[in-house]
Order: sequence, then C-alpha cells, then structure tokens
Amino acid sequence: RVILAMGEPLPIREKGIDAVMEVCKENLAPGIPHMKEYGAEKIVIAYEPVWSIGTGVTASPEQAQETHKAIRAYLAEAVSEEFAAAVRIQYGGSANAKNAAALGACPDVDGFLVGGASLKPEIKDIVDLLAAAKA
Repeated sequence: RVILAMGEPLPIREKGIDAVMEVCKENLAPGIPHMKEYGAEKIVIAYEPVWSIGTGVTASPEQAQETHKAIRAYLAEAVSEEFAAAVRIQYGGSANAKNAAALGACPDVDGFLVGGASLKPEIKDIVDLLAAAKA
C-alpha cells in the first residue's frame, strides 16, 4: 500500500478552495497513472495541509470536508468514479481527541493520518471518536 500525502501552505489556503485544489492536483498528478493501474485498494490519499502539521492548528470540519469532497470529485474525473468512491481519503493535519469527532463526521473524511498524537494515550480516544462518528 502507498499513502500519497499532500497539502497546501497557509498563503494558498487563504486564497480559497480553487487555489488549494490547484496545489492538490499538482501533488496528485504523478500518482494518477498508478491509481489507474493499482486501484483504490493499494492507495490511500492523505490530505495534510502544510500549515497544520505539528502546529496544533487544524482545518475546520467545513474546510476539511470541502477539500476532501473536491479531491474526490477531481479523482472521479482524473481516474474514475469507481476509484473516487472507493479510495480512502484521510485527514492528516493535527488530528487529535479534541477535533476527531467533528472531522470524523465529515462524509468525505475517511479517517486520519495521525502524527504526534499517535504517541500519546489520546490515540485511543481518537480511534474511539472516529469509530463512533463513522458508525
């Protein structure tokens, strides 16, 4: 399996979703042929906004959902609708026990790529909150 992580710096986020998606498309482009060849079972996409990595600042649930939905729509065009529906798109920007329930409730957020919080006891809470949100 491969995790393709991507995301934008803060000045791009501040320009809005169209600018964010330009960066995401650039990040995804080298992987498109592999997505077509290997399918969703072998590839995980991680949306990890650069401005949130290790900062404790996270995208709002609305920002995360908007971006994940746009990524999925792009993948439907660039790869296939089947791929886009099946691929796991995880959120990776400072996910923690405080934001796991709200982010996990977003329909296009399929899980988390957890960094520093994975080394803390709160990882159990993150897993439990995500499981409850997706139940």
